[in-house]
Amino acid sequence: MNESDDSRTKPLSTQPYKGARDFYPQEKRLQKAVFGTIRQVVESYGYEEYDAPILEPLELFLAKTGEEIVSQQTYTFTDRGDRQVVIRPEMTPSVSRMVAAKRQELVYPLRWYSLPVNWRYERPQRGRLREFWQLNVDLFGVAGLSAEQEIIEVADAILQKFGASRSSYLIKLNSRQLVESVLNSQFGLNAQQTHDVIKLIDRLHKISQADFLAHAGQIMSSEQEAADLHKLLTCHQINDLPTRISESEAAGRLKTLLATLQAAGIANVEFDMSVMRGLDYYTDIVFEVFDADPQNNRSMFGGGRYDGLVGLFGVEPIPTIGFGMGDVTLQNFLESHQLLPQPQPEVDLWLIPLDGAKDGAQKLVRQLRQADIRVSVDISERKVDKQTKAAHKKGHRWVLFVGPQELVQAKFTLKDLESGDEEKLTAQELISRFRQV
Repeated sequence: MNESDDSRTKPLSTQPYKGARDFYPQEKRLQKAVFGTIRQVVESYGYEEYDAPILEPLELFLAKTGEEIVSQQTYTFTDRGDRQVVIRPEMTPSVSRMVAAKRQELVYPLRWYSLPVNWRYERPQRGRLREFWQLNVDLFGVAGLSAEQEIIEVADAILQKFGASRSSYLIKLNSRQLVESVLNSQFGLNAQQTHDVIKLIDRLHKISQADFLAHAGQIMSSEQEAADLHKLLTCHQINDLPTRISESEAAGRLKTLLATLQAAGIANVEFDMSVMRGLDYYTDIVFEVFDADPQNNRSMFGGGRYDGLVGLFGVEPIPTIGFGMGDVTLQNFLESHQLLPQPQPEVDLWLIPLDGAKDGAQKLVRQLRQADIRVSVDISERKVDKQTKAAHKKGHRWVLFVGPQELVQAKFTLKDLESGDEEKLTAQELISRFRQV
């Protein structure tokens, strides 16, 4: 046997692609429950769901997403029409394209959300996979701070809906305009230097202080300036900044937003000058939500204002703010705080036909399903105890036994696998019972 023959007989791997996940029914059930809670919250604020193609022209992401994502993290290829295509790593450029396409037809303020799958080619680790789902919540058409307030309230409301206490997470705010102003006016950096330092600040908590000072010193005029910048970045009170900074217009907006959110009951919000959001399209206020658990003390998700992105499509710009929440970091948070929902199987009744009553039971099954009761019929013809054990193993609580005698009497044996209790019920009584469950 040659080498090629051997490769053909080698068993295929049962593992999914690196950085992706298989969703067996129990995992998919949990995902549906989590997404259902998210949808319930965002729709309660008036947000409407949209979607877009998973494939986009590469140029759409080259424009503003950021060099790191485009050059290092995207799945790109040339299609059969010789077009450069990317599997979307995020949704913001796509939704901006969609809004720009119907700029004059849409009614503002525009509240949209999506829960799509995305792909990024990066090293899989805790909180990061190559394939992930992400909630995107975006508000178009509001320039004032009421937009920032609403978006942050939506993010907070989602965690609250899962039962999280506000002591379990922290919302950190900053302003890109504030930081850019400091870098320009106080340190005299040009546009390229400012861009490079902002990228470095975004990595501040992922590298050592010595590495930050060394890299910042290379971009700025000296390590002393880098040390002065680092001191500013560790400040968590706006009024503790130098007066010229703390009394600036950008700082004033941050103070107002902080006070408004705290007045709304969101006390776990604070200023953090190191919060940058690494994507190039952010223009002013940005925020990140951090898990307070020492075992998972990291940024979970965030967002901010990106007023200029729609304007890249040749239309009048629209003030816009939004955030993205990845499913992986959210699940880590819910797990560490014991907040994961416990979804039930998608079956109300597990019906076991007895003594050849399978055909005769079909009328009852149709009647129950027409009443919106979900019925799974065991057609395996195994012994009754094995069928009952199978129902229990699948997590079903209720088993309905239907035999020739039950069909004649029109009363069927319902067993509660949790308590072991049994009772005889008519079809109508079953319908009444399970419409209440």
